Amino acid sequence: MTARLSHLNDKGEAHMVDVSAKAVTSRTARAEGFVAMAPATLELILAGEAPKGDVLATARIAGIMAAKRTHELIPLCHALPITEVTVAFEPSREPPGLKVEAMAKVDAKTGVEMEALVAVSVACLTIYDMCKAVDRAMSFSDIRLKEKTGGRSGTFRR
Repeated sequence: MTARLSHLNDKGEAHMVDVSAKAVTSRTARAEGFVAMAPATLELILAGEAPKGDVLATARIAGIMAAKRTHELIPLCHALPITEVTVAFEPSREPPGLKVEAMAKVDAKTGVEMEALVAVSVACLTIYDMCKAVDRAMSFSDIRLKEKTGGRSGTFRR
């Protein structure tokens, strides 16, 4: 049996899913990604000496802001009353770069996975933007959902 895509109506047209009959539940989502960079770029970021300023603080704020605006960026996403968003960074020496993790939380009728994924994506993009003058070869990888809880489908852990 093939799963039916919830964003398509009977005619195959895209539409916003009606969640009015669903119960409000506590939901969380965690997402992650990785920004690969030259060792010297990582050291510049960690020392707080990037030409554009505090890379991690700026990327954290950008990720949080992006999570709150996901419904404006991703078609058919519901606007959610997000109760918490966190963005954290973990340096890696091998391979050189930064692991980016985001968590989003909401009490709502639909999940918050896209908000966590958008937070990670925008945080990664912000790191690139703030450091591209010194390292245009940076790249992103493994942006993915790590975990989600709540809702009818229950818990998912990668």
